Amino acid sequence: MDESADTTGWITAAEFHRAPGVSDWRVTGTGPQAVFAANSFADAAELVAPVVTAADRFAVEPDVDVRAEGVVVRVPLRTFDGIPAAAPRFAAAVSHAAALLGLRADPTRAQSVGVYVAQHSEADVRPFFLAALGYEPLGETDAVDPLRCGPQLAFNPITGDAARRGRTHFDVFVPADQARARVDAALAAGGRLVSDAHAPAFWSLASPDNHGVDIAAWTDTAD
Repeated sequence: MDESADTTGWITAAEFHRAPGVSDWRVTGTGPQAVFAANSFADAAELVAPVVTAADRFAVEPDVDVRAEGVVVRVPLRTFDGIPAAAPRFAAAVSHAAALLGLRADPTRAQSVGVYVAQHSEADVRPFFLAALGYEPLGETDAVDPLRCGPQLAFNPITGDAARRGRTHFDVFVPADQARARVDAALAAGGRLVSDAHAPAFWSLASPDNHGVDIAAWTDTAD
């Protein structure tokens, strides 16, 4: 690993995936993440120390979720500028440590969920949700749980929609190589295809009672 290369600035998801050693990782709506399966909580916790070492080495601030079923390691997007340029080196180091510990990567389980709050074009509901949920602003349009445990919110105006009516849908960000299977599973479970005009970037689905869900893969391939 070339320690002399510049790791400042920002990169795209496509640039992240072109880096060596990151095949375990996928980029969702909240940034690069990897899921490593484990047989016990103790086994999963063994990865925490190597993650801390890699975070310090590459100046990355990751999120780590340790469960008996496995470990989720994320490089959270704290800005819309892009993925930290040091993220691929951090990711490769974590994957190497996980392999040494016998923790198997399972990219099929990588995902993040976002809630898109639709609002009348003359309304600004973000202050209400910030206050009600204890969230913080992210950029000019989004809101985020300060500890990044809850789903990220985005606020999208509906031009011409009736005032006092809000319509909200879920965005489920999955790996690009898993998106079609997730769509097929949702349709088989009673869902309805609303539009595939933007596929394979995302598919718009509706539940049997017409709640909206977008299955989104574009974050994993963005360039």
